[in-house]
Amino acid sequence: MTVNGVEHVRDVEPRLLLVHLLRDELRLTGTHWGCDTSNCGACTVWMDGLPVKSCTVLAVMADGRSVRTVEDLEGPFGLDQVQQSFMDCHGLQCGFCTPGMLMTARKLLDDNPDPTDTEIREAISGQICRCTGYRNIVAAIRHAADAEAAGRGDT
Repeated sequence: MTVNGVEHVRDVEPRLLLVHLLRDELRLTGTHWGCDTSNCGACTVWMDGLPVKSCTVLAVMADGRSVRTVEDLEGPFGLDQVQQSFMDCHGLQCGFCTPGMLMTARKLLDDNPDPTDTEIREAISGQICRCTGYRNIVAAIRHAADAEAAGRGDT
């Protein structure tokens, strides 16, 4: 499989979860392991461009696929706008859910550059944050959308 643009070849046990391959074998610890039941969303990564909860994906299911983790969000010129907006708008507290929130928010904005607050809330509905109450997370995603629109000259 390819992870963040780098090809990896591993022999793995059939029962190994993708989250454990990423964290334990590839040392990409930005993807958090929270529940093993797909409830919290902290382990969200992209597989072939779509968000998946890596605690419910077997590593063997990623054979021949492309996986993107939170480590790949930062680009050559610095933080992704979603990352910067989470910092600017205090969209995180303990940080445990943040990697999954960032990956979900990035996908939302890639697909829908100007989401409503309702659309933002729907997009992150599969993510659980036990600290923030979601207000600042929604504000951060809105801020990222607005900043990206301004960068494109949409405003």
